[in-house]
Amino acid sequence: MAIQKYDYLIVGSGLFGAVFAHEAKKAGKTCLVIDKRKHAGGNVYCREVEGINVHEYGAHIFHTNDKEIWDYVNQFAEFNRYTNSPIANFRGELYNLPFNMNTFYALWKTKTPDEAKKKIEEQIAGLNITEPKNLEEQALKLVGKDIYEKLIKHYTEKQWGRKATELPAFIIKRLPVRFTYDNNYFNDKYQGIPIGGYNKIIDGLLEGIEVRLECDFFEQRDELSALADKIVFTGKIDEFYNFQFGELEYRGLRFETEVLDRENYQGNAVVNYTDSEPAYTRIIEHKHFEFGTQPKTVITREYPLTAAKGSEPYYPVNDEKNSELVKRYLELAKAETNVIFGGRLAEYKYYDMHQVIGSALVKVRRELGR
Repeated sequence: MAIQKYDYLIVGSGLFGAVFAHEAKKAGKTCLVIDKRKHAGGNVYCREVEGINVHEYGAHIFHTNDKEIWDYVNQFAEFNRYTNSPIANFRGELYNLPFNMNTFYALWKTKTPDEAKKKIEEQIAGLNITEPKNLEEQALKLVGKDIYEKLIKHYTEKQWGRKATELPAFIIKRLPVRFTYDNNYFNDKYQGIPIGGYNKIIDGLLEGIEVRLECDFFEQRDELSALADKIVFTGKIDEFYNFQFGELEYRGLRFETEVLDRENYQGNAVVNYTDSEPAYTRIIEHKHFEFGTQPKTVITREYPLTAAKGSEPYYPVNDEKNSELVKRYLELAKAETNVIFGGRLAEYKYYDMHQVIGSALVKVRRELGR
């Protein structure tokens, strides 16, 4: 019996793989999409609990200024009007994010932009930092002591698992400071959550395409690679090359999700905890992403941690050591003629959803000569 041959074996069914597969199919190409998880969709996958779409791998809020990308995702789902307006909780004190006039009033009771600017300028002037040596000095130079101590320092240290004085300054190149009473976290023109969850988009992208779940590429590498002319790889680039130069570091996340027998727990989809205690960085209340009115609610606490080998990697650690290491892997990737690397793990790069989709569209169009 002849083995079916595909034009593309796509490793990973997240946004990059799903967009690539969709566009390749439209061009008449055959694709086999595989994923080691029990579900498609990568980290945008939503699980329904009590009628609520739970963002299984952390909050995903779609935002972009790119009309082409916005129109693209709207082919598959209608988006609601959700606007990301997180709250920061520092030892029981509540502040609006991003840093804006509401934040400054809560901190200092300043009521005008001039008063707030003067307060920040006074704090920065007293520090005498000219060339920041680390993240702490960089943040202090940008926003002064009060904002740094209450809203940046401990949250950042929890995220990275290191003291702010041990983190490179380049991680915080700038901090959004707005002298308006505007709690919209993103400045992008288009923003929202797909009504009914992100699975609708993934299902639309993968419609009519063969998908094999619980299929680990590395367990059947030779057999699977032989099924296609080319591979689209969205996994960890260092793992693809058998960690020959060493392992790239990632930050991971642990999620603690619970169903509560109440209608509303915190009144907002995202509340960040910016003190060193508790150990979690934020609590997500999923129903608020879709303005839910269900009688129960589902919350998730997010705990950052170092991603151990075999655990799920989330954020690349973009320090100098890892930046140098990934360059070596990317040089190997450039020399490949039958492998296309794409996405957060394969490029060791933090991507927002719209950026992943844009990258996939660029690469698939280049591949198809369009």
